[in-house]
Amino acid sequence: MEMTSMKTFDFAMPLAQELAATPTQMLGAHLIAAVIFSLVGIVVFGLCLLLMEKITPFSIIKEIGEEHNQALGTIVGAIVLGISIIIAAAILG
Repeated sequence: MEMTSMKTFDFAMPLAQELAATPTQMLGAHLIAAVIFSLVGIVVFGLCLLLMEKITPFSIIKEIGEEHNQALGTIVGAIVLGISIIIAAAILG
């Protein structure tokens, strides 16, 4: 039993070393992934805000911007923070 696992390890080790990427390649791959996930997160966040604007019977932008509705601004801020946390958790996996 010990001999079989040793042969598997001897076979797998050179293969793993051959497939290993350099630190620069890994950094580039991680940066590209971070940019892609950031863009996906921003798009999903924008769609959530657009959906929230369409669902409410009043204009959120008008109420906060023109009417200076501080209570609505606080609630929308909390919703935005919650959506951001959910998107970040989904991206992190």
